[in-house]
Amino acid sequence: MPFKILIVDDEKNIRDIFSLMLEEKGYFVESAATGADGLSLARGFGPDLVLLDMNLPDVSGLEVMAGLKREAPGVRIIIITAFGSIPNAVEATKLGAYDYLEKPVDNEELLFLIARALEVKRLENEVEVLKSELSSRYSFRNIVGTSAKMNSIFQQMDRIARVDGTVLITGESGTGKELVARAIHFAGPRREGPFVVVNCGAIPRDLIESEFFGHSKGAFTDARTERTGKFELAQKGTIFLDEVGELPLEAQVKLLRALGEREIVKVGGTATIPIDVRVIAATHKDLDEEVRRGNFREDLYFRLAVLSLRLPPLRERAEDIPLLCEHFLRKFGAELQIHVDGITPRAMEALLRYPWPGNIRELENVIYESMVHSQDRILDEPNLPVRILGRLPAVAPGAGRPASPELERGPESLREVAHGAAESAERALIEKALREARGNRTLAARRLGISRKTLFNKMKALRMN
Repeated sequence: MPFKILIVDDEKNIRDIFSLMLEEKGYFVESAATGADGLSLARGFGPDLVLLDMNLPDVSGLEVMAGLKREAPGVRIIIITAFGSIPNAVEATKLGAYDYLEKPVDNEELLFLIARALEVKRLENEVEVLKSELSSRYSFRNIVGTSAKMNSIFQQMDRIARVDGTVLITGESGTGKELVARAIHFAGPRREGPFVVVNCGAIPRDLIESEFFGHSKGAFTDARTERTGKFELAQKGTIFLDEVGELPLEAQVKLLRALGEREIVKVGGTATIPIDVRVIAATHKDLDEEVRRGNFREDLYFRLAVLSLRLPPLRERAEDIPLLCEHFLRKFGAELQIHVDGITPRAMEALLRYPWPGNIRELENVIYESMVHSQDRILDEPNLPVRILGRLPAVAPGAGRPASPELERGPESLREVAHGAAESAERALIEKALREARGNRTLAARRLGISRKTLFNKMKALRMN
């Protein structure tokens, strides 16, 4: 949509010339002869840019500018001034005007200045849209789960996001620790600042300090230029220390000092740099046990675990699996241009029986692989990887120490959970097929890949009308 420009000038010939010139360039243009008329027009017109004369017959240009800032927040203002009013124009730029031009105005210079001002505005608008999209993408509502355990996690996240303390997120690999960290950042007071990720387990031991704090030119053999570290890049925002339990002890000492003193020194440098960052750390390790073994500093552990959050493995919230599957079917359907309506009850039971050592990440990969290999609109057992179909891994994370009362009571309770979730998924699939078939059971059965009689029996068993 073309930008909108408002001209406020008491000289009619200037208004006419500017209007014609700007309309030829494709802008929407309105004009006013007085400050009062200009403010009135701004309310309804919503200009992106205003050409404002400083010498108006009713009010001063500075008063009009103040009014425009109220009526059209974010508007760009270019002052048009006579030679004797240049001090006022300079004052206007200090108060927020984009720039000023002296009469008589050079038309080419004016067009250039307008184009530059509107380009800056366009870029700022794009940044705001991207920020909004990021905030939406990593909001709590994009973390899938309705189980009691996930509802508890959401409540804890909400409380943690409101404050600015250091957070330690624990949980097995694949449980979504980074996604939760991003959601906390974008819901918190530092959402306007950067979110910087550091994978502590992937940094070579001799480069950890440089990665964290940066280095000066010539600090070591390969330091040909000065480098800004991750902590400095995260100023006013959040630094996410993923797999912090992998840090060697010497690096832990330096991290502890930075967190305690809120300042850093670059490798090879002498000047201290104050840091204003929120730290969110994550690990799949049991840090209590690592402290007992002497692998992790107790003082650093307490410094990181000011606020703690444990993410449950997928096997502890099996009732979320059907919802997660639906989410991944939608996600990959759009990405792969493959339309899959759902998952058969038999396939869902197999998914619910499997203990998911790789957690949500493994489930996501399984759905992706199954969709790629499927030729039907409904995923069935043959579409699933062989390991899912009743061939459980010999050892899964947490084996030997059941992670929940349901698992502790034995396989019967787990089957009950699986059966209940499978019934819910089956009911949802049948309801969806019937809706799409407008109540025609024959067509609905065809969509589900079963016979009409089987559909009737299933509906009867589920007490569906």
